[in-house]
Amino acid sequence: MGLGMAALGAGDKGLGAESKEAMPTVKLGSHTVSRLILGSNPILGYSHVSGLMSRLMTDYFTLERIQHLLLRCRQLGINTWQTSASDKVDKSLATLRGDGADMQWVFLASGRHLEDVELLKATIAQNKPIAIVHHGGVSDRLWREGKIEKAHDFAKRVQDLGVLAGISAHNPDVIRNAEDKGWNLDLYMACFYEVTRTGDQVRKLLGDVPLGELFLPGDPARMCEVVRAVKRPCLGFKILAASRRAERPEHVASAFEFAFEHIKPTDAVIVGMFPRFTDQAGENAALTRRFGTPARIPHQGGA
Repeated sequence: MGLGMAALGAGDKGLGAESKEAMPTVKLGSHTVSRLILGSNPILGYSHVSGLMSRLMTDYFTLERIQHLLLRCRQLGINTWQTSASDKVDKSLATLRGDGADMQWVFLASGRHLEDVELLKATIAQNKPIAIVHHGGVSDRLWREGKIEKAHDFAKRVQDLGVLAGISAHNPDVIRNAEDKGWNLDLYMACFYEVTRTGDQVRKLLGDVPLGELFLPGDPARMCEVVRAVKRPCLGFKILAASRRAERPEHVASAFEFAFEHIKPTDAVIVGMFPRFTDQAGENAALTRRFGTPARIPHQGGA
């Protein structure tokens, strides 16, 4: 038994007391996916806060600590991990599966993976993703340039390889356009904050440009309006505004409550976790069971 499975076995002894209620799930094609999906930005050192925070995250997440987080998620019923391409991800999935555990993988494709079909095939063969999604930052740029059909072409190539395909976006107009044009996609990834606005767009809104990324409090409602209107499953991400809504437990709870009240019952959320000081996986799983169980949701908007 490897280190990973040993850790899983030890943790299972206390599992019943903290998660008697099952993790709610949704369907992506034939796959059953937890409504809470583990994200990867903290693991890969993308804090969206500062260079120093990114370095702290990178240093913290050794391969051993990634394994512990993956196993903790599996204990809690979180069965899916969304990441971009990374050697850390390759090694972590191989170790987890080699130890007899597993984690469904949603691949956010960018860079060479968008153009190199052979590289894409190799990644599919190695890591066996249940879905591949066109990177949101690239989608938004292609939209601005009038070249968004390139994202559609990529999705069709992915489907030709036998994998579910989708597009990610921070700009709700990108998703609205794909739905209006009847693109044959399997899912969307929808950012709650439009952090890819250009400097000119921000200046038009505010009269100035902030230092760093802009997180506007009205953005989640604008994206969720589109999420509720589209027929396909959506995976909402950055629901905590890259930790800006995580200063206090009540802020985190409010963000989870808003997310699950304003997306469809067939949708899920992706949340990055940095368990340096608290058991964020356990905390987030509890909030998902509290707010993300369909019977508990007081209302669901419709198209």
